[in-house]
Amino acid sequence: MRIKPFKALKPPPEWAAQVASLPYDVISSEEARTCVRNNPKSFLRVIKPEIDLSPEISLYHESVYAKAVENFELFQQQGFLQQDKEEAIYVYRQIIGDHVQYGLMTVCHVEDYENGLIKKHEDTIQKKEDDRTQHVAALNANAGPIFLAYHDSSNINERVEAITTDQPLYDFAGADGVQHTVWKVADSEDWVKTFSEIPSAYIADGHHRSASAVRVAQDQRARNPHHLGTEEYNWFLAVLFPASQLKILGYHRCIRDLGGLEADQFLEKIKEPFDVIETDKKEPKTAGHITMYLNGQWFNLTWARSAYKDPVSRLDVSILQNKVLSPLLDIHDPRHDPRIEFVGGIRGPEELVRRVDSGDHAVAFCMYPTAMDQLIAVADAGLIMPPKSTWFEPKLKSGLLVHTLD
Repeated sequence: MRIKPFKALKPPPEWAAQVASLPYDVISSEEARTCVRNNPKSFLRVIKPEIDLSPEISLYHESVYAKAVENFELFQQQGFLQQDKEEAIYVYRQIIGDHVQYGLMTVCHVEDYENGLIKKHEDTIQKKEDDRTQHVAALNANAGPIFLAYHDSSNINERVEAITTDQPLYDFAGADGVQHTVWKVADSEDWVKTFSEIPSAYIADGHHRSASAVRVAQDQRARNPHHLGTEEYNWFLAVLFPASQLKILGYHRCIRDLGGLEADQFLEKIKEPFDVIETDKKEPKTAGHITMYLNGQWFNLTWARSAYKDPVSRLDVSILQNKVLSPLLDIHDPRHDPRIEFVGGIRGPEELVRRVDSGDHAVAFCMYPTAMDQLIAVADAGLIMPPKSTWFEPKLKSGLLVHTLD
């Protein structure tokens, strides 16, 4: 793994809590408009610039990217973001409840992605990848970090612990109660050497951001007749976490209709691949269980745990897709089918009940979290999970540290 320090564009400490925002892809435009109503410093105005335009405008209209550039420049002019004069890397700690995770915020080389040292486990959606590519190219910056994991290193853990006794650069709690603390690392050289001994990393969250960062770098590489591989556009913003510290929540499924079946007919059909019992438990308590909300009632679904040929087939999300969504509900491409919606685990099963009881959806499935070792097994095998198989929490803040490409 190649990492290096970078000259961050970052908010002054007194404004960090106001500038820092949720990632662009975990919040709707409507929710983002509400967030910025009383906070003009929110970085959502850069990563979701449509919130400053008419609600009727397409998210992919050229004026949206122009507004992103305008707001990005405005943030710098007004001092919401200030250019650091020296290169550095940073330790980034997040605390939610009793969960704590420490990551190293740095930049990684695009060739490590191209050569498979940075491993993925999901495919991207072309339209969304194109969107982020345009966004990065327009800003000439990585506005949001990519969430990477690596196999634990006791040496790195000890070094991180030593740094966290120093005075932090930022230390604040977000509106969601997550505590964010950032320390600037004084000596980056040893960290670069240490991470050169890490054989690979895994994309936990940010497949579209990774792909778009690489595409922008490839474009700039092609347009530079004197390309060396050391230019700043060859690097993208990331936070690297030891895998054992990460917390994955379930990623749930809501289906708009039952494919022409009545609720009782669907329930009978689903009893063919599963053992189905009524339950008062909304969430599955272990892998090999899925809870389903249908017609005002929760059901627990289980199945025979036979040996599967590959690490993808044995995932609970694959079982649901292969035994229910595709054969019973005719949802063969969950990545693009408008009849399915995905609900992040942080919203809880109550959100599934709300959607079904409102009539917007006919049935919902509450999933047990995919395990980190399952993600690693899939990525190491060069395979791809079904879309929306993992929801990592807490989310990285955007706008705390921005990497410019020149």
